[in-house]
Parts: sequence; structure tokens; C-alpha cells
Amino acid sequence: MAKPVNWGIIGTGQIAEKFAQACGYVKDAQLLAVGSRTQSSADKFGQKHNIPRRYANYRDLAEDADVQAVYISTPHNLHMDNALLCLNAGKAVLCEKPFTINAFQADKVLKTASRNNCFIMEAMWNRFLPVMTALRDLLKKNVIGAPEILTANFGFKAVYKPDHRLFNPALGGGALLDIGVYNVSLSSMLFGSPLTVNAIGHIGKTGVDEKIAVLLGYSENRFSLLHASIRSQTSHEAEIVGGKGRIKIHSPWWHPTKMTVYVPGSKEQVIDLPYEGTGHNYEIMEVNKCLRKGKTESKIMPHDETLSIMETMDNIRNQIGLKYPEE
Repeated sequence: MAKPVNWGIIGTGQIAEKFAQACGYVKDAQLLAVGSRTQSSADKFGQKHNIPRRYANYRDLAEDADVQAVYISTPHNLHMDNALLCLNAGKAVLCEKPFTINAFQADKVLKTASRNNCFIMEAMWNRFLPVMTALRDLLKKNVIGAPEILTANFGFKAVYKPDHRLFNPALGGGALLDIGVYNVSLSSMLFGSPLTVNAIGHIGKTGVDEKIAVLLGYSENRFSLLHASIRSQTSHEAEIVGGKGRIKIHSPWWHPTKMTVYVPGSKEQVIDLPYEGTGHNYEIMEVNKCLRKGKTESKIMPHDETLSIMETMDNIRNQIGLKYPEE
């Protein structure tokens, strides 16, 4: 087997923990380095996950000649700067969702990646899970006919803490960018870029969207009904309706292990496909595969789609009157 791809992690939060655990499930991935804002944080994280190189800043990690790919797991508002730092150092980048705060930032990052001939991908990890791979195969086989309607929700009741990143506009908080992006990304995977966007939302005391509801319209009378919330618990289900039947992605649809296919006149088909590890290992495998083939983007999560998703979310935020301090 070829030598493992050497990975570095920027950030040491909860999602970085899951990513570090996931690396252990990928045979051709080696977690070589971690970068944090303090040496103590880097050392603690590195010791826990057996990471040999531990940096007290992000730049030193980006400039480590042995690191080939970097996973960015910092708060939303830092994604652009962290990605640019790594890309300008010649590193491949896997950037946690949302890719950036807005489409302007996303375009800047993608152009920098192109200019430096570097791989970059949005870490929409659920798109690479076995159920989602099987879903794309079912749609390709026209099992339920062409998809016409999507309904999807993602909501949970967060403990209200004004300084927490979820409620902090300076950190890109709110329902849309943190969890609503999953709904928008699924709609994008099915239908592409929307022709029409209609949104309503509730802006809370701290200035972020606590609830959001979106209707996306597409050609041929196709549409998506999406909602997300950080103040209320939802069913965490998604359903795709086609001309011949429907597919229900069971809760939690955003990291699913089961879906059911309903076609009138046929017995319902339950597809149960558990995933290994934390699930983030599948996106690591995708990046490694692309790097070994000399690609600069993934066909499953391509650059133009990432930019389109950010443009859609910009449109949604504009309609509900949500701006972040840096905009």
C-alpha cells in the first residue's frame, strides 16, 4: 500500500475530536499534527489522540513540510482565513461546513485553491455515508422516478447561552449556517441550484437566526421545504417524493443509517446501512482518493456546488435580515 496521507487538524473542538477518532478507521491516513491557539490545548489534544506534532498556532502547522492535508474545524468565521493560510502553503484542505460565512468568501477561497493548484473540499461528511451513497444509486436507477419534492428538517433545543458560538453572530452563529446547511446541501444534491428562494425566520436576542423555514423552487415544478432550529426539537427526518414513489431517510437523516423506499404496488424496502467510526472517515477516504489521483476537487462535493450552496444561504439570510459583523 502507498504511504499514508499525512493529515493535520486546525482547531481542537468537538468536531475535531470526531475527526481525529475517524482517522483511526482510514488505513491510508496518518494524523501527524494538530494546531491550536495555545500550546496547552495542542498538547492535550495531541496526547489524547497520539498526534506527534503539536503547534501553538495555525501557521506553524500550515508550514510543516510533512503535512499534506489539513482539516479545518474552527468556528465558521475563521474558515476563510484558515483555508487561505493552508492553501497558500500548498496544502490540500478539507474545510468544515459551512464552507465560509458567505459566497464572497467562498469564491475567494476557491479561486485561491485554483491558483495554487490545491485540492479543497467542503466537509459535508454525511454525503459520503453508506446510506447517502445508496440513495444516489437508487435515484440513478430511477426507482422512485425523477425527484419532485424534498422535505427535510434539522432542529434541536440548545441551552441558551448568549456567548456560545451557536448564539454568537461574531462566530457566524444561528440555525442556518450551523445545521440548516445540511438541508440546503441535500436539496442541492437532488436538484442543483434553485431558481427561487423564499424564506422566513426568527432572529433572537443575540442577533442570530434561531429558527428558519425555506421554500426552494426549481425547474419542472420541483421544490424543497426545509426548516431548521436551535430552539426546538424536530423529527430529524427527510423525505424525497418522485413520480413513481418516495424515499424516507430515517432520523437522524443528517447522519443516517436507514432509509425506506415506498413504491405503490410493491412491498416497502427497508435499507439498513450502518456506518463505521464516527462517519467522518468516509470523507477522509474521499480526500485521500482524490489526492492519489491528482484531483483538485471531488465529484461528489464539487466546488461549483459549494459556491451555489453559499449563494443560496446568502439569499436566505438577506430575506430574513441577518448579517454578520464582518459583512
